[in-house]
Amino acid sequence: MTLNEFLAHVEARLPLGDPETQVFMNEMSDEARRLTCEINGSYHSQEELRALFSRLFGKKVPSTFRVFPPFYTDFGKNITVGENVFFNACCQFQDHGGVTIGNGCLIGHNVVFATLDHDFNPAKRSWMTPAPIVVGNNVWIGSHATILKGVTIGDGAIVAAGAVVTKDVPANTIVGGVPAKPIRKIESEGGSSL
Repeated sequence: MTLNEFLAHVEARLPLGDPETQVFMNEMSDEARRLTCEINGSYHSQEELRALFSRLFGKKVPSTFRVFPPFYTDFGKNITVGENVFFNACCQFQDHGGVTIGNGCLIGHNVVFATLDHDFNPAKRSWMTPAPIVVGNNVWIGSHATILKGVTIGDGAIVAAGAVVTKDVPANTIVGGVPAKPIRKIESEGGSSL
């Protein structure tokens, strides 16, 4: 299996679990762990980190991308970040299904992106179903939040610290709780509704 074949497979949201896919995922996990060990194992300037993340993601990251390691992923090749994105320490990306982060996003400490679910049938529990996570522009995701597969977060939204986001978040909305629910709308002109 090639990377392009795998990415087409997950884009179609087809189950993952056959032997060929498992071998490919294990190989990619080894590569991702080697790179994250390099990222997390010693100090790097932001310029050096951008070069390492470009290798990890398999594409050039913007010159405005910033990160405070450590950073963890078990795949890496299905993450896309926009301009002026910041990842704080200890973020964890399970990105097989795809994670796209828009411009101007702030990702807090220990945020988890999980794009896979295991099969509910115990006989097929090792099989997984992928779905992408899409984060719009100027989104702030608070510390220890978890974003689950298939979720889209609208432009300007805020995800409160510790929230577990299981459903789409409308633009300019604050969500929080487990599972996350809307708390209030954000006014974009002349202040906020806080």
